Amino acid sequence: MLIAVVLLLTVSTPLQGIIMFPDHIRLSQGQLQEIKPALPFTTYVKSAQEGILEVQGRDLSNGWKIVPGAPLTVTPHQVGSTVLEMRLFGFIPWRRVVVDVVPRINVVPGGHSIGVLVRSSGLLVVGYADLATESGTVASPSRQAGIKQGDLILRANGQILITIEQLTSIVQHSGHKQNPVRLTIQRAGRQLHLQVKPVQGQDDIFRLGLYVKDGSAGVGTLTFYDPETKTYAALGHPIVGEQSEEPLPVRSGRIVKASISGIQEGVAGVPGEKIGVFKAQTEFSGTIEQNTIFGISGHLQERPREHCIAHPVPIALATEVHTGPAEIITVLQGDRPERYAVEISRVYQQQQPAGKGLIIKVTDERLLQKAGGIVQGMSGSPIIQDGRLVGAVTHVMVNDPTRGYGVFIEWMVRECGLWQDNIFGEGAAAS
Repeated sequence: MLIAVVLLLTVSTPLQGIIMFPDHIRLSQGQLQEIKPALPFTTYVKSAQEGILEVQGRDLSNGWKIVPGAPLTVTPHQVGSTVLEMRLFGFIPWRRVVVDVVPRINVVPGGHSIGVLVRSSGLLVVGYADLATESGTVASPSRQAGIKQGDLILRANGQILITIEQLTSIVQHSGHKQNPVRLTIQRAGRQLHLQVKPVQGQDDIFRLGLYVKDGSAGVGTLTFYDPETKTYAALGHPIVGEQSEEPLPVRSGRIVKASISGIQEGVAGVPGEKIGVFKAQTEFSGTIEQNTIFGISGHLQERPREHCIAHPVPIALATEVHTGPAEIITVLQGDRPERYAVEISRVYQQQQPAGKGLIIKVTDERLLQKAGGIVQGMSGSPIIQDGRLVGAVTHVMVNDPTRGYGVFIEWMVRECGLWQDNIFGEGAAAS
């Protein structure tokens, strides 16, 4: 009987309203918002600080009664934090809701195709090679020493590696002295120390039986930029190494304008891609200063000329995004970004920064006919809803290219530094 009572209480609408009511809320200054679900019982609400926000049009420093069934209509007036003390029926302590009011941020949405050129901090292992010697074929000594694809070689014989030529020179020197090469490897956030004995080939050159690269290049999409500071963000996901999900440490890099010359259409099981041509000497470009789980960011040296939306628009916080119609901005041909209709079919509740906060479905027939849906190279395409920038496209669902994931724009704005670090976490301190 006790189990039955618990189950009945769990599925009851009033109790669900109490359980699901948030205990931490972030709001944009001046942006009116309804906090759902509606309160199921008469609730008395009091704010710990005066002047930061109004609820139902009233300052709550002296408390106010909220009638059942009415959602909290909150109007944040000042940047800062407060705590709402909530009591059911006026005498049962129920919840302390932390409310952070953050500055209203306006940025210019992108959608422009960009060429991404990065140099890594170290050399990335991309493959192995068996070595031909005078005595026959020798298996890759690097593989035998335990080096794996996706490893990042940071040092060789204590020397920091910047170029492939450096490693080649060190291998020759160690080989002639018949010494192993001491390598410092980064793998899954840990540093390992391995030794590899160079093997002399038929051409008398010493090798480790290893393929490496010192950089990466690809096509992506500019998400937004701040017209005052020229800070930009793009991609919505990190540049990663081979067979790794970790952001590749970037030593230097830049973005340049790219023109889309064609699209390989995506089908179930095989993601499509944009085919782009870099235009390094024309129009906009920028530095790459960060590579995080939310993409790349830096500063534009020249701003784009062609815009789909040329003026700054407000961003939406993660709590303000909802299911329903939206648009993405991207380039399908040439270099002019255009709008395409999508549907936000799911919004995940994220109180802390994380990837894949949205699921979107392409509904625009033009985009479906030309690309089959979301393809590689669209990563970073801004998502617009209700006139606000809410997120960026990050990944396609491989088995259904008409659907894909997006990241909340709030996390990208925070990561690129347009919000000061001390804005976040104030509510936690207040509570």
